[in-house]
Amino acid sequence: MTTQFSALDWHAMSQEQRDLGLNNGVAVKGSAEIVAGWEQRSAALRQKHPQHLDLRYGPRERNRIDFLTARGGAPTLLFIHGGYWQHRAKEVFTIFAEGPMAHGINVALIGYTLAPDATLDEIVAEIHTGIGFLAKQLPTLGATADGIVVSGWSAGGHLTSMALSHPFVKAGMAISGIYDLEPIRHSYLNEKLGLDEAMSRRNSPMMQGGGALKPLSLVVGGAELPLLRKQTADFAGHRARYGQPVTYEEIPGADHFSVMNEMLAPQGRITTLVRQLLERTTG
Repeated sequence: MTTQFSALDWHAMSQEQRDLGLNNGVAVKGSAEIVAGWEQRSAALRQKHPQHLDLRYGPRERNRIDFLTARGGAPTLLFIHGGYWQHRAKEVFTIFAEGPMAHGINVALIGYTLAPDATLDEIVAEIHTGIGFLAKQLPTLGATADGIVVSGWSAGGHLTSMALSHPFVKAGMAISGIYDLEPIRHSYLNEKLGLDEAMSRRNSPMMQGGGALKPLSLVVGGAELPLLRKQTADFAGHRARYGQPVTYEEIPGADHFSVMNEMLAPQGRITTLVRQLLERTTG
């Protein structure tokens, strides 16, 4: 695996190769139908848990958090949705609360303003604001208030890693994330993101030395695009070099979308890792 990844150099790729190397929608046949299925099942789950939806944490339309209660006095997982910071919404991903909730874990899902209506600096700031809001609300919501574990998929994996510096966050579970934004800056994705080099670097976890010594579990599908698998493997190595707590796993045979089945299932690997993080870091 090391040899394969070391041979991958996005700098040496053409624009077309780089774009395809980051395009999960093209890489996974039927991905639009998969996401539509998530959204349909999520709507049904939201109907079962209507008590604490769309809690407003900021002034913008998407500055809202859904809170699903598994049981009183339980710990909380905050989930950050993906979509390359420019697509999708928290409502698509409610269904993935099922796995953790089966183990008595409360699940919150946070929305955020999408690019180009917000810069990546602003998106990261919104996540931090939302976490601060949630921290103050947890006692009222009947949850334990000694910290949360943050998780996210794809762009949400990136935002999970950026959220580790928040004092209320105890650990992170990042799924198929982006940790070096420079390839993104040089791809079709930057048309809406509008990253310049400075913004890319200050929001790239791979560019940061040190940081909060909090556990981070990194997971990626074994059948994902090589550039994206490399992102996770490289970031795991980066954290290890700086002495930051990290685990790294590839889910065999999983693509960028089917990897989420490991959070949907109560006995899925991602659900298990979330449980372990909560056991290690919260009361």
